[in-house]
Amino acid sequence: MKLRVRNLLDDASHGVDRRSFFKTLGLTAAGAMALRGDAAAQAAANVVNANVKRASEPSALKITDLRVAVVTGAPMTCPLIRIDTNQGLVGWGEVRDGASETYALFLKSRVLGENPCNVDKVFRKIKQFGSPARQAGGVCGIEMALMDLAGKAWGVPCWQMLGGKFRDRVRLYADTTERETATEQGQMLKARMDRGITFLKQDFGIGLLRNVPGALSMPLGTDIGGGQRVMHPFTGITITDKGIEWLSDWVGQIRQVIGMEIPLASDHYGHIGVNSCIKLARAMEKWNLAWMEDMVPWEFGELLKQIKDSTTTPVLTGEDIYLKEDFIKLIDIGAVDMIHPDLASSGGLMETKKIGDYAMEHGVAMAMHFAGTPVSFMANVHCAAATENFIALEHHSLDVPWWEDLVKTTSGQPLVEKGFAIVPDAPGLGVELNEEVVKQHLRPESGFFKPTPEWDKERSNDRHWS
Repeated sequence: MKLRVRNLLDDASHGVDRRSFFKTLGLTAAGAMALRGDAAAQAAANVVNANVKRASEPSALKITDLRVAVVTGAPMTCPLIRIDTNQGLVGWGEVRDGASETYALFLKSRVLGENPCNVDKVFRKIKQFGSPARQAGGVCGIEMALMDLAGKAWGVPCWQMLGGKFRDRVRLYADTTERETATEQGQMLKARMDRGITFLKQDFGIGLLRNVPGALSMPLGTDIGGGQRVMHPFTGITITDKGIEWLSDWVGQIRQVIGMEIPLASDHYGHIGVNSCIKLARAMEKWNLAWMEDMVPWEFGELLKQIKDSTTTPVLTGEDIYLKEDFIKLIDIGAVDMIHPDLASSGGLMETKKIGDYAMEHGVAMAMHFAGTPVSFMANVHCAAATENFIALEHHSLDVPWWEDLVKTTSGQPLVEKGFAIVPDAPGLGVELNEEVVKQHLRPESGFFKPTPEWDKERSNDRHWS
């Protein structure tokens, strides 16, 4: 021990004369001469400790600030979160696409002073403030940032904190919105394949039937787009046999372009009732769709089960479900063939891993919904890597040329390579913001992580038990 202390003393004073070294200690020459034994060792240790630059000291890490910057055109509007700490470490998170940054800001007073490494403890403190769909965005975005900080503090990637990984690359599926013609739609999907995408998804629904006489039945004067705020069973809109045949032929033309071999999922059929959903799903059986997504709202588990039991086309839901409990209900009643959580709504990395594991134990596969920036994307990648029954992760930004430039990977690897996301070994999420690019794509009034002192204090008794 004494030899080690002597070495510390020698190292600390290397490159400076003894007088300068003792001056650093704040000692006069006489005082320095008086130093003996343990006192000298302690003085040397103090110098060493004062000059060591720690990346973090996890047990003493504290949250000191939370700020936001809102990116637009990614292609969605996406509020980014920055959580600062007392040790200079920064954690990145993201509120779900299309949601308000306020969902995160009003939680600031609840997380200030907390140790972000206690991810589960802090999550349990704030999860009461989340709700389905976009209203979960603040809780989930903060959880992402906590996981990023914990990984950086302890020097491990997020997937390691979830129990390790099952894969080094995460398969992506490309979403493709409706085009005017089936041929154009097929060509767009084929272009995805040419870029290395190995799993496809397209939108098709009653919007395509708007100008097809006799394809739809509905109350006279109804706007088929006007049902967006009316839940599916209550719109009175149904698809006729002619409409079913037209849509089946439309998907068939697409299959002629892309072939039958590649998986093709689907979404956005319009707000139609259960019987129309069953007719449409049955018509799609010959085209071997990978799944039909959100045919009716997830809240109606018995209706989803009715559709699922009436067709061999896989039925899937989940992008708007918050926390594991409602996923468990759907799985237990046999309402879904697959689940489709959006990590920015389902509860963040740890909760989504629990959701995937429960589905795995019941023979249900998990795809992952995503539409945001590379920050949330990487949170999904870590979770997908750590979940055994994972199928594919949505990529909604293939047509946004600057999307990948919003971040820099810590490892220097690309985000995406030949249709797969690369799972990083770097600590935390494995990315840092490219500030100049982010600033170029901010919502005008949002600013770039401006101070938010107005959210520092909020008097509230949040306990919901006595």
